[in-house]
Amino acid sequence: MHSCDIFCNVIDNYGDIGVCWRLARQLANEHGLTVRLWVDDLGSLAKLCHEADAARDIQHCRGVEVRRWYESGNPPTLRYLRANGDEEAIQPAELVIEAFACKLPQSYIEAMAAQQQSVWINLEYLSAEDWVHGCHGLPSPHPSLPLEKYFFFPGFTKQTGGLLLERDLFARRDAFQSDAVRQQAFWQSCGMEAPPAEMLKISLFGYENDALAGLFDAWSNGAQPVLCLVPEGRILPQVKQYFGDFDSPRPLAGEGLGERGSYSSGSLRVRVLPFVEQERYDELLWACDINFVRGEDSCVRAQWAARPFVWHIYPQHDGVHMQKLRSFMARYCAELPPEVARALHGLWEAWNGGCEAPISIGKAWNDFHVYQSMLRQRAQGWALELAANNLALNLLDFSKKIGRMRAFEIEGQ
Repeated sequence: MHSCDIFCNVIDNYGDIGVCWRLARQLANEHGLTVRLWVDDLGSLAKLCHEADAARDIQHCRGVEVRRWYESGNPPTLRYLRANGDEEAIQPAELVIEAFACKLPQSYIEAMAAQQQSVWINLEYLSAEDWVHGCHGLPSPHPSLPLEKYFFFPGFTKQTGGLLLERDLFARRDAFQSDAVRQQAFWQSCGMEAPPAEMLKISLFGYENDALAGLFDAWSNGAQPVLCLVPEGRILPQVKQYFGDFDSPRPLAGEGLGERGSYSSGSLRVRVLPFVEQERYDELLWACDINFVRGEDSCVRAQWAARPFVWHIYPQHDGVHMQKLRSFMARYCAELPPEVARALHGLWEAWNGGCEAPISIGKAWNDFHVYQSMLRQRAQGWALELAANNLALNLLDFSKKIGRMRAFEIEGQ
């Protein structure tokens, strides 16, 4: 494989584009592919990569060609209108990734059918459910064209596609965590000095959550001082409301934080952080003792951070997301003593509002906090277990296999 097109339809703020941007950079910079990333919302990408320009239709960022996604012209080719008025015929890449079941332009699909050179992959959402094993790698024939699309499921077992992991990530993580100077620089970039050792450092990135006030109460009333770092996001209005701040302006990316970006109550201190690039977010996870994360991309990064974490899974109708959450917890907790597993289950269920046996978020937190040492050991072991199953490598191996099979079939015709 030498070329790749990744199509991303931004739905959930930064989750979809976060995965696609990470995959695009890895395929380009670690595996030498020529990658085009087609995005329908360049503003979301610009939040993750500050050098990206939301106003530019074609640009190169960090080894990846980024294009605004829209269709013009007639089949069988997708045509892109340049700024000077000329039209450029778009030839499909050898590897075509349709991220999270977004719909490719019809003219692009027809061009793939005409050329018969592309391996078409539907990169699916992450799941720990058992049924994924039977669906990973399955073909889906196009209803009217001589094309097949293949389902590729990220996951936590060898029967799935694995997780995105850069080849140097663990080395960068360990270097950061063993370097006091780099850590001090990180805290200063957040507008503060490094917190004292006895202070529990927690990052909080989540969706709107009714349990937030109860969690803040537990931290505020607890004996241990807590520093909670809140990146800008959907939970921020609730944070402000808890502290009675209804009209404080949000800090802007790249600007220092004033006093109105900080809040305190009892043992709890909250610091609001501007939205940062993906690499800076990794450093936030590495610098904290516990990480509350949401969706898919930040959840995976929390697992690579090898710290205890709490996942706020994307809510779905009819509580379907809770089955996904429990499937993951069952795998993650398999090596934990029963009492530790129960504590982790309790907090995750309470945070996600799906407790089978209702428990207050405050009690759930206290039960969870007791086992910090054991949970950190589990997080470290879990990261090592997952590291052997690399999504980018698996995706390329799978695509090459499909390409060889297709070439063999064409030769036999």
